[in-house]
Amino acid sequence: MLGSIMLPFQVLMVPQFLIFKELGWLNTFLPLVAPKFLATEAFFVFLMVQFIRGLPKELFEAARMDGAGHFRSYFQITLPLIVPSLATTAIFTFIWTWGDFFGPLIYVRLPELFPASLALKGFLDAQSSSDYGSMFAMSVVSLLPLFLVFLFGQRFLIKGAATSGIK
Repeated sequence: MLGSIMLPFQVLMVPQFLIFKELGWLNTFLPLVAPKFLATEAFFVFLMVQFIRGLPKELFEAARMDGAGHFRSYFQITLPLIVPSLATTAIFTFIWTWGDFFGPLIYVRLPELFPASLALKGFLDAQSSSDYGSMFAMSVVSLLPLFLVFLFGQRFLIKGAATSGIK
């Protein structure tokens, strides 16, 4: 797990590109979105495992004595308790994905599919004058989703920090 955390994206870039090319996912949003739902970020897998390990074993023993199986224990005990950790994972994944420049640059070639990070680059022109007014306006507009996600998700971040013992 720690080894995969230490690998930079540039090491995985060529194999991932070949896989996405074989799947026919180039010039779509799938290479940008699908890996995030398949737990390819080792940091978040590590975060979830550590959070679940911190849950009291007595809860699961009591559920077992009451006749609950693995699925019922998961859906009625584990899942409600890991909501702050899941929300933290979702918020950070959104923030990291929203600001990603290199991934969309590799997988998306059609300008109408460019995310905000690549579209902002379109306002800069190295050979002539750049439209700085439009670029700053789009920068502010592209920050609004990040602000809203953080604004509505901060209670989960605070709850996750409080339940994990971080002061």
